[in-house]
Amino acid sequence: MARYRGPVEKLERRLGVSLALKGERRLAGKSALDKRPYAPGQHGQRRAKISEYGLQLREKQKAKFMYGLSEKQFRRLFQDAARRTGNTGTILIQLIEQRLDNVVYRMGLATTRRFARQLVTHGHLLVDGKKVDIPSYRVRPGQKVEVREKSKQNPQIVRAMELTAQTGIVPWVDVEKEKFFGIFTRIPEREEVVIPVEERLIVELYSK
Repeated sequence: MARYRGPVEKLERRLGVSLALKGERRLAGKSALDKRPYAPGQHGQRRAKISEYGLQLREKQKAKFMYGLSEKQFRRLFQDAARRTGNTGTILIQLIEQRLDNVVYRMGLATTRRFARQLVTHGHLLVDGKKVDIPSYRVRPGQKVEVREKSKQNPQIVRAMELTAQTGIVPWVDVEKEKFFGIFTRIPEREEVVIPVEERLIVELYSK
């Protein structure tokens, strides 16, 4: 299945949670979910009973859409997590959080992960001084992620940094916004990653 490219606010309303898919509108409290906190369509306000499989599938959809992953990418990350020692769900979230596009978003260099992915693929970012244009690149603790010199005047990047300055930065990155760079200091603990996803249900879905 390809990456979702449809209307993102309608998707958030259908799943019933904010997935940080809109940037400026979300930060200004003007998202469609804030105004209409129910599913879209004629019968959107009805409460439908969801099966156990439906609950598991919905959690996977939340994670996929929020991080902007295709089914193939998500399954590959799950298989990687399942091979490692420890809690598979926790390791899955940690592996996703290490993706370069997500780290750029967490550092406040972009208002959405979709925009962060564009910045990476268009060659605006350097990792330890070298250009990396692969969004799935796994950032290691201690690595420096910075905006290349030619891109520091990009109005979209400057605007994103102004907007995210009010939201705070996660504790596992150390950011110098005036210098357009940040350090991925460590892999986050699961309780630090505040996302509306129950990864336990994802593990149950893939374990069938």
